Amino acid sequence: MHGYTPDKDAFLKRLRRIEGQVRGLQRMVENDEYCIDVLTQISAATKALQAVSLGLLDEHLKHCVAQAAAEGGEVADAKIAEASAAIGRLVRS
Repeated sequence: MHGYTPDKDAFLKRLRRIEGQVRGLQRMVENDEYCIDVLTQISAATKALQAVSLGLLDEHLKHCVAQAAAEGGEVADAKIAEASAAIGRLVRS
C-alpha cells in the first residue's frame, strides 16, 4: 500500500480535472484562440499538476520515508535519497 492510497480517489478526481483542462487547451489551439488566453490556461493546468505532485510528495514523506526512517539503516538512507531526488526534479520543472 502506498501513502496516497487512502486519498487515491481525490487524487484521481484532480487528475481527471487536469485531463479536462488539457483537452480544453487542445480545443483552444485548434480554434486559434488568443495566445495569452491559451498561456493563461496552460499556467492553470501547470499549477494544478504542481498541487497534485506536492500532495503526493507529502504523502510519500509521511508514509514511506517516515516508515523507512523509523527502521533506519540503508533502507532509510535510500528512501531519503529517493525523496531528495524527487524534490530536485520538482524544483527544476
